[in-house]
Amino acid sequence: MAAVTPKDTSKAQAFSVKRAEVEFHNFASLGEPERAIGKYEAENVRRGEVFRTHLGFLGEVTPFLEIGANVGHTSYLLANQYGAQGFALDISADSLRYGIQLQQYWGFEKAPVRVAGDALNLPFRDGSMKLVMAFQMLSQFQDIEAVFLEVKRVLAPGGVFFFAEEPMRRKLSLRLYRCPYYENQKPWERKLSDWGLLGYLVQDVIGAHQEESFGIKQNHRMTIRDWHALVSKHFVKHEYQMFVPERGWGESIPKAIFRKLDRLDSEWLASRMLGGTLAAFCKKAGDLPKDQFDIARFEDYLRCPDCGANVGRDEQETVRCTQCSYSAPNEGGVYNLLPSGERAELYPGDREDIIDFSLPSHEGHLRDGWYELEGIHGNKYRWISDRATASLKRVKDGPQQLRVRGLATETFLSQGSTPNVRVKVNGAEIGSWNIDRTGVFVLEADVPNADQYDIELLATPTWEVPSDDRKMSVNISMIRLVPKE
Repeated sequence: MAAVTPKDTSKAQAFSVKRAEVEFHNFASLGEPERAIGKYEAENVRRGEVFRTHLGFLGEVTPFLEIGANVGHTSYLLANQYGAQGFALDISADSLRYGIQLQQYWGFEKAPVRVAGDALNLPFRDGSMKLVMAFQMLSQFQDIEAVFLEVKRVLAPGGVFFFAEEPMRRKLSLRLYRCPYYENQKPWERKLSDWGLLGYLVQDVIGAHQEESFGIKQNHRMTIRDWHALVSKHFVKHEYQMFVPERGWGESIPKAIFRKLDRLDSEWLASRMLGGTLAAFCKKAGDLPKDQFDIARFEDYLRCPDCGANVGRDEQETVRCTQCSYSAPNEGGVYNLLPSGERAELYPGDREDIIDFSLPSHEGHLRDGWYELEGIHGNKYRWISDRATASLKRVKDGPQQLRVRGLATETFLSQGSTPNVRVKVNGAEIGSWNIDRTGVFVLEADVPNADQYDIELLATPTWEVPSDDRKMSVNISMIRLVPKE
């Protein structure tokens, strides 16, 4: 087999976005498990209804591949309710590992093969999948067509690409600013949202602020016409289902009017004007092969992400390339099949330029001002008062940025003075940020060229609770150096 030519995927998705996705999915999936379970159950109900509506178009769905699967909950649905077999792939290995807990919680007998990988370099052979699924993930790529091309490569002739919950750009919006999800909105935003008026003000998608605050750049430029043009370019048949918002009278009344004005009595005009999300079933040209999938030999459907050669699986359950030195052990039920360079940077482990509060070694980086460790894996953190210090060492050449992740509570924001976090490095201030919303925040700033960085975090105001003698401001869950792009 010919070697894979290294792809320049930076225009489709910057490496900093991939890093942010790993951080975000780890935090979101493992940080709030009780809330996450309810969210995943609701998504499976919604996706299951769409799936059943289009069963006639789908045909055979084994083997399947879900890309951007997060914890793989929809793949578990397909495996247990429809008897399908296949793979769940996400760039976050930790999210996929959390899916194993979901399987136990739901009492599912069957599971997909879990693979950490990159949607722009899928570790699967050409024409190997009969169904590829993607939910809420295409809009995280600036060049969505690049993902389409990779999906087409791994789809068998006659196979189906099913993507859903992708945003359609609305025409009726002033696009004034990015807005967070409902629970992090300000009171006036919630009122406008209840009335169905907030969408006329915000920049494309309500909730985009949360992902973008992590550094996950969103692509919300695609109108229903753009989606249709892209689907028609690469697939010979399609079926669509559009979901236009009806958040209060401000959207329900216009939606009804646009539906009456649509010459085909469809959601097409309403989706152009009000946006919403799109579900699409796209069929590749050709006839579906009759071969049978054997999950006991799942490695036969994989390829090396470094050189493109076939892979095997040894007695220790390690996937190994037959041509180069690439290998991926079974780590907690997940095979990390990211290209070697990406894997080394996205999963660095214990390193001198990272303070990962989920690793015991993080304590060696901390100096003064930290309270005891709290939280669970994926969301471990320490509260600080008005000042805390730490240190990092450079391990990579080139310009660096400091990246700090923390959490601001409603109590922090309601003390009467402007909530603020300042960061000093080696005695010089590198940034000052006013915090105006509750929830997770990420601070990034350039740092000077040095071998070691002494970091000082300064936060105001502080607050107390009657049952606790600590003075607290915000909590911190990650500090690290990242290469400047």
